[in-house]
Amino acid sequence: MKLYSYFRSSAAYRVRIALNLKKLEAEVIPIHLLKNGGEQHSAAYRQINPSELVPALLEANAEQGFTLTQSLSILEYLDEKFTDTVLLPKNIQQRALIRAFSQSIACDIHPLNNLRVLQYLSAALEVSDEQKTAWYTHWIEVGFAGLEAQLKHSNGQFCFGNSASFADCCLIPQVYNALRFNIDLSAYPKIQSIYTHCNTLSAFQNAAPEAQADAA
Repeated sequence: MKLYSYFRSSAAYRVRIALNLKKLEAEVIPIHLLKNGGEQHSAAYRQINPSELVPALLEANAEQGFTLTQSLSILEYLDEKFTDTVLLPKNIQQRALIRAFSQSIACDIHPLNNLRVLQYLSAALEVSDEQKTAWYTHWIEVGFAGLEAQLKHSNGQFCFGNSASFADCCLIPQVYNALRFNIDLSAYPKIQSIYTHCNTLSAFQNAAPEAQADAA
């Protein structure tokens, strides 16, 4: 398998965590989102992902290569194909709750604050750095308030249950990004506790942005 990734991409970070939790090997191919105007916009990468986003997972087989984009679809694929370690429980209601939580991050919070949106705010709309930070902070605070409420039954180690799931794969990168922007997390004790615990585990540590080869 090959994973096209950028070290600071939240979406790619989710997939790196899942691969590590499932003890799967993947060749990580860096796609720098800032250098040379953004390598994701190159003609060569558009052949891999026409949406010009990371991640993309390429799995070669005897007949033809299989390329999958969208981090949650990649997580679903990995969990269905490699079942020794599962990231969704058998209980149908718990699975639904985990999917809902994950989608709250991947569909509601992250799209408003990802790189291309922040770049558009600065370049096209000429928003000041202060205004851009206020935008980012507002949507993180709104989103995290909802996530914290969904975690009321969490044990403080993982989002749901006693092991990592899709929810943790999504939450940890989003918290990492919030901390990069100096967001005060004191109003979200469950989120803070889960973030602290997960980052004691090698699967999360080795997936972190600073542990990636392209972080240099």
